[in-house]
Amino acid sequence: MQQPSPILHLQRRDPSRNMARFYCLSVEQSLFGDVALVREWGRIGTLGRRRLDLYADAAQAQEALRSLAASKFRRGYSTVG
Repeated sequence: MQQPSPILHLQRRDPSRNMARFYCLSVEQSLFGDVALVREWGRIGTLGRRRLDLYADAAQAQEALRSLAASKFRRGYSTVG
């Protein structure tokens, strides 16, 4: 895996609940050769949090990304742009 995958930017806004959230997902190679699913989330306008989930290969990481994205879409997130 040479290049990182495109970043999937999601957001969820609900003014009636004062909700403005973001969620970003990407698959990248770690410094040690593993493949990482990078997850960033938080309130829009803040740095938020970041988590790396390591996988043995890119196919497993991509499947995890698809599964997580589907879960976020079910919860009301939509793509940005």
